[in-house]
Parts: sequence; C-alpha cells; structure tokens
Amino acid sequence: MSWDWDKLQKQQRHLNRAPTPPQWDDISEKFQKFRNMKIPGTWLIGLLLLLLYAASSTFFTVAIDEVGVVQLFGKFNRIAQPGLNFKFPAGIEKVTKVKVKYVYKEEFGLQTIQDVKKTRFLLDSEHNVSLMLTGDLNVAVVPWIVQFRIKDPYLYLFKVHDVRRLLRDLTEASMRLVVGDRSINEVISKREEIADQTQLLLQQELDKAETGINIMTVEMKKTNVPQKVQPSFNEVNQAIQEKEKVIYQAKEDYNKAIPEAKGEAERAIKAAEGYSLDRINRAKGDASRFFAQYNQYVKAKDVTRRRMYLESMKKVYPKLGKVFVLDADQKNILPLINMDTLTRALSPEEEEKKAKEKAKDQKKDKRGPQ
Repeated sequence: MSWDWDKLQKQQRHLNRAPTPPQWDDISEKFQKFRNMKIPGTWLIGLLLLLLYAASSTFFTVAIDEVGVVQLFGKFNRIAQPGLNFKFPAGIEKVTKVKVKYVYKEEFGLQTIQDVKKTRFLLDSEHNVSLMLTGDLNVAVVPWIVQFRIKDPYLYLFKVHDVRRLLRDLTEASMRLVVGDRSINEVISKREEIADQTQLLLQQELDKAETGINIMTVEMKKTNVPQKVQPSFNEVNQAIQEKEKVIYQAKEDYNKAIPEAKGEAERAIKAAEGYSLDRINRAKGDASRFFAQYNQYVKAKDVTRRRMYLESMKKVYPKLGKVFVLDADQKNILPLINMDTLTRALSPEEEEKKAKEKAKDQKKDKRGPQ
C-alpha cells in the first residue's frame, strides 16, 4: 500500500494548529438567517403556554398538618383537606394554607436565639412587657411563654386583622390582671397557679374576639424582682426568714413546755387524788379497826384493855433507848453517868450509821490480822 505523504503532513499541521475564535462576520451572518426565519403558529404556542399555566394553578396539594382555605373571587368558599385538591384557575379562586396542627409560640420578657438555641431574658432597660405591678405594690419581672394552635382557620384569617398582635395584647392584659391580684411572694412561689388562671382568662377573651386560636399552655419562667431592687428585696426576704425562724423556734419551745407543764400538772393532780384516796381509805380502815376493837372491848373489857396496853408498849419501848431504874431514896446521881446521852433515843439516821459501823467491825474481826 502506498502512502500519501503530502496529505498526511497537511492533516498533522491541521491538528497541531491552535483553534481560532469565530469571526464577527460569521456570527452576524448566522443571526441574520435566524431573524429572517418565520415561525409558524405563534398564537398556538401562546395558547399552549396559557393552558399550561391554567392547569398548574388548578391543582394544589395540602400537607398533612394543614388545611387550605379557598376563596372564590375573594370571598370564603370552602376548606380543603390534606391531599391533592382541585380549584378554579388563579384569578378566580385563591388558596391560603393554614397549619392547624403546628404549635406556635409567643414569648414575653425573653427572646430565644435560634442560632444557638438559647433563651435570653430581656433587661429592664429594654422594651420589656414582663415588668408588672403586684397586688402589694411591688414591681416583679414575670417572663412567660404562650403556646397555641389554630383551631378555626376561617376565624383566624377573616375575623380579626393582625390576629398575632391581638393575641399578644390580650395575653399581656390577662397576665397583668392575674398578677395584680397577687402579692410579690405569691407571684414568685405560685407560678403554676398563676399560669393556669391566666390560660383560662386568655382563652375566654380570645373566644369572645373570635380569633380561632386555642391556647395549649402558658408557661411562666423564673419570676424575680428588677435588678436594681434585688439587694433590698433579698434583705427583706432574709429578715422575713429570720422572723419566721424565731417564730418557729418559739412555737417549738411552746410545744415542748406547755405539754410538759400540763403533764406535770396532771401528775400532781393524780398524785393528790391518790393521796386523798389513800388518806380516806386509811381513815376508813382506822375507823373500821376502832369499831372492831370497840366491839371486842365491849365483850371483854379487861382482856382487850390489857392487850391494847401491851401492843402500845411494844411499839413505844424500842424507841426509848436505855432506861435506868434508880432507888427512890437515892438523892444524887453518880457524876460518871451522862444521863442525857444514855437516855436519849437514837434517830433512824444514827441507828443506820451505828449499824454500818458495827457491820464494818464484824468484817474486820472475820478477816483477822493481816
């Protein structure tokens, strides 16, 4: 096979040559050809585009958590349920989608930073609706959050102009009304009770205004006093706590002392009653014994008299101590005898002491010399 070297070299030079940009004459020539070209059926293409636009505005989709409010020439017509729905083209019917299952939120006295998902409480110097006057003429900072849903889309869209603004105004008015009937201590300590009462009052006012809003929750955040009066308020609270502490201590002492005194009084009364009963019973017993002796005495006077005398002497003689019988003719007593010491009866304490010393001497005698 023979090679065409000239043709091959031309092709090689054509491949190695850099591409040249298109010239203006070539471009203008092509544009001139396109401008002179006639497009058949221009009106048919416009009609087709119009039909496509009408078809696209005829069908619409409603999400599962919302409903579509359809207006016919600006007047409310019907409610479209979730799913694919049909309506007249734009200009005849209009659809406004309302989320009826979404929980909306309004914040008062605080602001949630969406980027960092953090809540920031507004300062006193800022436009803060949470500054309120309590029933005892104190100023409190009451931040709260209201969560709500749209229960009636028709009322929500057509009955009230700027319904969100009306919601904020009614919420603030309801909260101020409830807080104005409470003291500062109740506002701080009874937040749940205040929130529930505010929710009931706010729902009543919203229903009267036909807003179509259902309040889910009213959540009160940490309630306090303004920062400028915080030190004074803390001192007052500390004084109140000290007062309550002293009162509780006094009540504690009272609860200890009074029952003890009552118990002591009751014990004394019972002891007196027992002593009285003992004396009465002893007196009755002595009287019964006396009557019994008397009856025996009447039956045998000499025997009874002698027995009573002997029984009395048996009790008396042991208490006399030592007795010395002297001759009647003796004029003087021997000076060696101390009659007071010998004749005096020993007291029970002395007898006990003497018995202990005697027992001690007996123990020494038993042990013997060491």
